Amino acid sequence: MFFLQIDTVTNQASYFATQVKEMAIQYAPKVVGAILVYLIGSWAIKKLTQLLNKMFIKKNYDPSLRSFLASLVSIALNIMLLLSVFEMIGVKITAFAALLAGAGLAIGAALNGSLGNFAGGVMMLIFKPFKVGDMIEAQGQIGVVTQQGIFNTTVLTADNKTVILPNGPLSTGTIVNYTTHGSLRVDLTMAIAPNMEIEKARQVAIEAMKQHPKVLNAPTPEVSVLKVADGMVTLAVRPFTTQPDYWDVYFGVQELVKNAWDANGIEGPTPHRVIIQK
Repeated sequence: MFFLQIDTVTNQASYFATQVKEMAIQYAPKVVGAILVYLIGSWAIKKLTQLLNKMFIKKNYDPSLRSFLASLVSIALNIMLLLSVFEMIGVKITAFAALLAGAGLAIGAALNGSLGNFAGGVMMLIFKPFKVGDMIEAQGQIGVVTQQGIFNTTVLTADNKTVILPNGPLSTGTIVNYTTHGSLRVDLTMAIAPNMEIEKARQVAIEAMKQHPKVLNAPTPEVSVLKVADGMVTLAVRPFTTQPDYWDVYFGVQELVKNAWDANGIEGPTPHRVIIQK
């Protein structure tokens, strides 16, 4: 009986060794091939990521966007590489792929608004309708951009309020950039009495605007007749300045022009009320 048990164990060990040998012969080439594919694929992904980084730098993409896009491409390619390696060694990935797709749909539905903001942020960082420091008007707000992120853009208004704008609506709406061309026209309206000499008022106003240290000499300040009605002549007073000095010029020019008109005998409109007795 003892020798019979030894013989049985020996036969089982021999059978196990034979099976291991057959599996090694069957799977060794696949495993070696999968390892080679993984090593070569990892090297190729690394080189491609470096090439993308150089291209993003050449195109002057935002640093945060460069890092994000490079990471996104690297992660996506590595996932595809791992799935290919598992497929090579015989692991069925159909069920895993279906599970991953279902999870992606569920996450996408839950984060619908956030994904829209994310997509808008990426598009704006690529096409750059504005940059940090620009003065913009968008979504009913006017302010200087202080931070531009993937999901939100932060602007500081003239009354020192911080406004956070979601990138989704911002990217699909109208954006007015006051800084793009370097100079910014300040639109003012001031009125004179109808019996005043318009050309004299124009020249005095232009000279007064030039006295302001933050008004640009080029383009030249402008004064044009906007409307003649309601017992007055309304003039469009338009100095040019740079974006950071907009509000200084907006308020300062009105005071300078008013004082210059007073000094030169140019009167403002006087309200009149006509009373008719019946």
